[in-house]
Amino acid sequence: MTKPVVTRFAPSPTGFLHIGGARTALFSWLYARHTGGTFLLRIEDTDRERSTAAAVQAILEGLKWLELDWDGEPLYQFARAARHRQVAEELLAAGKAYRCYASQDELSEMREAAKRAGRSKMYDGRWRDRDPAEAPPGVKPVIRLKAPLDGETVIEDRVQGRVVWQNADLDDMIILRSDGSPVYNHAVVVDDHDMGVTHVIRGVDHLTNAARQVQIYTAMGWDVPVFAHVPLIHGPDGAKLSKRHGALGIEAYRAMGYLPAGLRNYLSRLGWSHGDDEIFSTAQMIEWFDIDDINKSPGRLDFAKLADVNSHYIRQASDQELIGWLKDLLPEIEAGKAAQIERVGWPKLAAALPTLKVRAKTLLDLIDGAGYLLAVRPLTLDDKAAKALDSEARSILAKLLPELAAAPDWQAPALDALVRAFADKTGQKLGKIAQPLRAALTGRTVSPPVFDVMAVLGREEAIARIRDQAR
Repeated sequence: MTKPVVTRFAPSPTGFLHIGGARTALFSWLYARHTGGTFLLRIEDTDRERSTAAAVQAILEGLKWLELDWDGEPLYQFARAARHRQVAEELLAAGKAYRCYASQDELSEMREAAKRAGRSKMYDGRWRDRDPAEAPPGVKPVIRLKAPLDGETVIEDRVQGRVVWQNADLDDMIILRSDGSPVYNHAVVVDDHDMGVTHVIRGVDHLTNAARQVQIYTAMGWDVPVFAHVPLIHGPDGAKLSKRHGALGIEAYRAMGYLPAGLRNYLSRLGWSHGDDEIFSTAQMIEWFDIDDINKSPGRLDFAKLADVNSHYIRQASDQELIGWLKDLLPEIEAGKAAQIERVGWPKLAAALPTLKVRAKTLLDLIDGAGYLLAVRPLTLDDKAAKALDSEARSILAKLLPELAAAPDWQAPALDALVRAFADKTGQKLGKIAQPLRAALTGRTVSPPVFDVMAVLGREEAIARIRDQAR
């Protein structure tokens, strides 16, 4: 009988949730949800010097923001140190591990000898079968795994294919340091086994760890999980992703105004595909996702593509949803702009959203597009707006003002009809009136449809802005 699928995401809290880690978490989450399995979270906080509470919080918040819900409570690796030691002691008792008393000088000599001989294997196994009674006094030993000396260690990776290591090239790895703390590879195996993890989906940079980990599974007689080592994310130039390529942490993408659904959709396509589909819902992702469809080659981060995908979700979102996200984003926005939004009020901003979201790619674009609404009289005109408001244009606005002031209906269709009638009456082309109107109302020559702008601003504010420019 096939075991139910259990996946896990196991970040180290030494920094924020990296975009590559977020994609790994997404793939693990998708596979668990696709198979009706379980998705677990483990915080690998054994590096006490570098692990921080702030980083743990950032990881948890990043996953919550991405809407990747894990099952059960997060497991903290450091709290399981006693269990890690217990397994090391079991290996010792079974003769599958041994205490090594080699000094730092001896280890340095071994490394130099291996380099001279061109060997990858550094440790010469001198304490492998030696009587501990020969141990030098006062030396605290490490515990090493008694790894096989010949044959091969093999994994059938679901992404990378068959991967083989020659055992003769692999050291007897340390599983417990001299202070009793576990090494990473040992702690990971014990935790994955105890958590019932059936599928380990992680970055290809962990592939070399798989050989060490498989040897521990085998020594303990435990089932080896299915491995799927996904390629890394590269920058647009094809180089390994680094700070020079732009935002790295999930919190930075959030602050840049991307939506969780937009980022999820984009990340899912970064190394996995379903035909030529570019946009798909989370339900479709869950239905279609399979680790066998993950590409071997690295994905390239493309901010233009991310923005295009995100714009779809901006357009599809309800005004109420967008307002909710904008409120959440408010602490990230510069104080002056945030104060302007609070002054104008959320209902007013909500009224502007239908015309703003058509061309916005991020939440920040929405705020930028609402600049006309947030502006304070008298408006500062950009160069093109100032040019559009020449003396003739200002004169036209002055003639239009009384008719606007008397308008019985201040909705966009009625205002459109009123201005068109004015254009016909005065023998003007509509553009000759609409462009000065836009410049007077927004301070720019590019904006949402001008009659929508007038309706959102309201009669009093719109007429006051036009009057400021009319002569």
